Amino acid sequence: MTIKRITKLAAVAALYIVFTLINPFSFEMVQFRISEILILLCFYRRDYSYALIVGCFIANLFGPMGYVDALFGTLATTISVFLISRSKNLILAGLYPVLLNGVIVGLELHYILEFPLLTAMGFVALGEFVVVTTVGVILFMILTKNDGFLDLIEANQNLPQH
Repeated sequence: MTIKRITKLAAVAALYIVFTLINPFSFEMVQFRISEILILLCFYRRDYSYALIVGCFIANLFGPMGYVDALFGTLATTISVFLISRSKNLILAGLYPVLLNGVIVGLELHYILEFPLLTAMGFVALGEFVVVTTVGVILFMILTKNDGFLDLIEANQNLPQH
């Protein structure tokens, strides 16, 4: 891996952290974590997984569930990016974090912050659906029509057919 590639991955991790921490809706039951859109980068290049796992871990340390979320929230992200990076369909890829975060983060919110289980799961899944599956997928469908964007992210899989 080159210094240029490591720098890009570090920049993505930093963006994930910053976008999470400046957003008042990144934690607790009503979550619209805008930084989650970045996980769709893994659909176009697998090594973005490293950046997003590290970024998620660090960002979650600053949330109300601290180390528990750093561990289990990052587990949800790890499984999501693994599945996204192996998916051949962007819309399906956008559903993995909806399901995984809904269940795993919903369980965290229930056991740590004592939110009602199904309500917590539902709200987390809804937030992920809006951010990743709706906004994120549409955004990436538009961006990937631009060869300059694909060059910038150094896409090497699931390239659109022109």
